[in-house]
Amino acid sequence: MEKSLQIGNVVSWLAGFLFLAIGFINTFWGNDGGYGLLVIILAHVYFPPMATVLQEATGYTIPLPVRIILALFILWSALGVAELDDKIELMLLDF
Repeated sequence: MEKSLQIGNVVSWLAGFLFLAIGFINTFWGNDGGYGLLVIILAHVYFPPMATVLQEATGYTIPLPVRIILALFILWSALGVAELDDKIELMLLDF
């Protein structure tokens, strides 16, 4: 049981950092600053310390199915609607 919890934490941290990166790219490259800030805020849902803070403050946790649906929505919107690949190319041209 303990190993599955640690694997879940690792996956949660990785998802949080992935969505944080997507948010930063959308905020600073292209014309989707508001969308990028929204993704940055939503990325905090995936960090385990934030889940602990939410649990202590409200007594409520975000269920796993909701986090999975949110992850799919962020990925769909970033790859399809927000044209993440074009923004990554813009970012690489700046460096």
